[in-house]
Amino acid sequence: MSRNVQVAERPGADPILDEELEGLFGLFRGHSRILLGVSGGPDSTALLLLARNWRYSQLDGPSFCVATVDHGLRPGSDTEAAGVGALCENLGMPHVVLPWRGPKPGTRIQEAARDERYTLLKAFARENRLDALALAHTLDDQAETVLFRLCRGSGIAGLAAMRQVSRRRGLTILRPFLDLPKARLVATLEASGTPFVRDPSNSDPRFTRPRLRMMAPVLESEGLDAQRLALLARRAARADAALELQTDTAQAEVGLQPWGDEGPLRMDAVRFFALPDEIALRLLMRGVMARASEGTVELAKAERLLEAFRISHDTGSRLRRTLAGAVVTLRQGTLSIVTAPLRQVGTRARSTLLASQSKS
Repeated sequence: MSRNVQVAERPGADPILDEELEGLFGLFRGHSRILLGVSGGPDSTALLLLARNWRYSQLDGPSFCVATVDHGLRPGSDTEAAGVGALCENLGMPHVVLPWRGPKPGTRIQEAARDERYTLLKAFARENRLDALALAHTLDDQAETVLFRLCRGSGIAGLAAMRQVSRRRGLTILRPFLDLPKARLVATLEASGTPFVRDPSNSDPRFTRPRLRMMAPVLESEGLDAQRLALLARRAARADAALELQTDTAQAEVGLQPWGDEGPLRMDAVRFFALPDEIALRLLMRGVMARASEGTVELAKAERLLEAFRISHDTGSRLRRTLAGAVVTLRQGTLSIVTAPLRQVGTRARSTLLASQSKS
């Protein structure tokens, strides 16, 4: 296995000790089958090694499967994925490679690769009835995510960044290293002689995240280090949880029914617009996301939509707008949200679509 071992970014970093493993991987308890996402880089290789060591010391616990996403974006990526497989074989752990097939975008390639990686890992976990996905995000990654989202004007939910335990569409996401600096993971691999690779794109200044990493020493000199940024994320998460609880209460107060997969969602407009702006915005986004057919709901667009409907309500006028494939209508004191009908397409394309539907 031809892989380049790198030195720790910060001298003096201590390897992870055996007595620390329970504190890190205790959150794995309660799960029977866990998928480990391992790229072959230092963080995920440490996840593979340390999770295996922790499980080996337990009388019982979850079983592991390891998956590597091969993005195919540079020569040798298949060899790196095979290297993870070889390491898994040595450790006695099952391994699968998930290739990113199809055309690659010409812009925002790192974001697209990250999204595809999540998609492939989650799909594999669900198809194989694995109940959790473990990822190796570190304290450094958390700080970087907070900075990245600050640059993009994220709201409180965005600044909460990543959580140690979260759920997405029925799948639990576990991040045991979120409070650990990357340097300790590198030191652990060096101490054990375990090889790993570096993705050169992670230091390519053409991309946003590498540029943010280059800014880290300057920010640290002003006191804005990874620990401070992670603290901001924890405080934002605390505020976000309180706001979500208040939104749950508001959802019942405005009479938002039904909440199934079909049919219109309806809210009493007078009660809705009496809510604080942040709660009304969250409730509106919930409704739109529940009926959206065209991807996620952007915060800035949802804010503009709420403002337009608030003006319409104050003036007593009707209004209809579409966002993310959901139609929102204000009429006769009711705010309703439905999935938008199929968009108009060309005559030939529409005929082809109808013909294909008639055969299904």
